[in-house]
Amino acid sequence: MATRTTGSARADLITDAALDLLAERGMRGLTHRAVDERAGLPQGSTSNYARTRQSLLEATVRRLAEREAKVLAPGELPAPGPDTGAGTPESAPGPPPDLSTPHGQDALIAGLALALHRYLTRHPELLVCRYELALEATRRPELRAFFDATGRQFREPLVALMTASGSPEPERHTLSLVAWCEGLMFSCAAGSYSRSVPSEAELRTGFGELLRGMLGR
Repeated sequence: MATRTTGSARADLITDAALDLLAERGMRGLTHRAVDERAGLPQGSTSNYARTRQSLLEATVRRLAEREAKVLAPGELPAPGPDTGAGTPESAPGPPPDLSTPHGQDALIAGLALALHRYLTRHPELLVCRYELALEATRRPELRAFFDATGRQFREPLVALMTASGSPEPERHTLSLVAWCEGLMFSCAAGSYSRSVPSEAELRTGFGELLRGMLGR
């Protein structure tokens, strides 16, 4: 018997099933019929929600971004503000630290390391989905535009953080930060370091070397 769901819940059920299929079978395994079967919905349900493959891919990209945002939890990263002398983002309520100070940069480094470690250790399947969709976007210009637009929700806050940290070239430094993270994620999710995921402490060291090198501190 099919499960009764609201429109929003059904959309999440469909797109979560699509992500499961991408991680398990790759892009060739992502079909409307397969999504129906994985989600436990009557045949035709996915077609009613997303009639074309393009619309299904866009909905899947959107759902991936939603789930990644929950994993990365941007709220745990410090935002520009006065330096209160508090501890890390997780341990200290109250106003965020001033990112232009050494303490503020320590908090930023700790927050970035925490988020990336959580992603690598708890949700590697989402990374596989990201790579499947990114490769498909290289063959579909309309999906590329949608994929890139969706990715701006992650990039723009990083530009703001780099600006608040005192970067003289926040756009370029954000690119360097994203490229470092993307390279490490690929190596650990699909590359030669899949069995050697760095610890949170090692990630803090890496982020510290990168950020302090860029900021000259």
